[in-house]
Amino acid sequence: MKMTKIFAVAASMVLCGSAFAACGDEGGSNSGSSDKLIKVGIINNDPNESGYRTANVNDLKATFTKENGYDASFSYSLKNEEQINFAQKYIQDEVDYLLLSAADTAGWDSVLKDAQTAGVKVILFDRTIDADESLYEASIVSDMDKEGKQAVEWLKNQNLTSYDIVHLQGVMGSAAQKGRSGALNDTAKELNWNIVAQQTAEWSSEKAQQIVQSVIDSDKKFNVIYAENDDMAKGAVAALDKANISHGVGKDVVVIGFDCNKWALEELKAGNWNYDGQCNPFQSSYIKDIIDKLEKGETISPKTIIMDEKGFDAATITQEDVDKYGI
Repeated sequence: MKMTKIFAVAASMVLCGSAFAACGDEGGSNSGSSDKLIKVGIINNDPNESGYRTANVNDLKATFTKENGYDASFSYSLKNEEQINFAQKYIQDEVDYLLLSAADTAGWDSVLKDAQTAGVKVILFDRTIDADESLYEASIVSDMDKEGKQAVEWLKNQNLTSYDIVHLQGVMGSAAQKGRSGALNDTAKELNWNIVAQQTAEWSSEKAQQIVQSVIDSDKKFNVIYAENDDMAKGAVAALDKANISHGVGKDVVVIGFDCNKWALEELKAGNWNYDGQCNPFQSSYIKDIIDKLEKGETISPKTIIMDEKGFDAATITQEDVDKYGI
C-alpha cells in the first residue's frame, strides 16, 4: 500500500512538473529562465491614425518584449467604449500593469477602480484622463495645452493683416484635441479672429483634404490652416495644391501642423509649411522606468511626468533639427 502511494505521488509530481513547464513556454519564463515575466496589457489608439501614432506603437513594441522581461498584449481603438472593454478584459486576465493611452478623457473612473481592486497597476501614457490621480500610478504625457498655446502664440506674432482660419480638429474629446483646440478657441475669441471652418477630420489626411476642398468650393476666404496633426495638414495642403493656392513662407496661406514627423519638418524647412509643434511619441523608456521603480516597491512622485517639447518655425529650422526631432 505504501509503495502504491509513493508511486502515485511521484507520478503526480511528474505531471505537475510537465504542467509548469508548459505554462513557462507560454510566457511564464524568460528564454528558459525561471524568472516570471511581467504581464502587461497595453491599450493604444489605432497605429494607422498618424505617423506619430505609428512611431509611438513601434516604440512600445520594441521595449515591452519577452527578451526584456515582459509578457505584453496590445489592443487598439479610437473609440473610448472599445478601449474600456479591452481594459476590463485585461483586468480579468490578471495583468500586472495596464498601460493606457485613452481615446477620450472621460468615462474611466469605474474601470480604473476595478483595476485597483484587482491589484492591477495603471500607468497612463501620451494622453491624460479626467480621473483622480489615486486611480493610477503615473501619467507620462505631453502638455497638450502648452503645445496649443505655443502654436497660437507663434501665429499671433506673425501679425497678419487678418486672421481667417480653417481649423482641422483631431478626434473630439481626446486630450490632444482639447489642448490644441482650446488654445485657438480662446485666442480667437479674445482677438476676434475669424474661424472660417472648424471641423474634425479625426487625424485623417483624406478627411482633411475633403474639408478644405469644401471650404474652397464655397468661396470662403481664408489665410491660415490650423491642423491638429501633420497628417491633416498634409491633406489640407493637397487641397490647396489642387486649387493652385500658394502656401508656406511668404505665400497666401499659413500652414500649421503638430507632431513633427520627419517629412513634415522637411516641408517646413522647404518653406511649404510655416510651423510644426512637437509631440514626443517615444514614451516607453519613461514607462519602463516607472515599472522598474514600482517593482522595487518605490513610490512615484510626482505622478505626472511631462515631456519637454518645442515648436519649429520655417524661418529658423535647421537640417539638424529635422534629423534630431523628426519622427
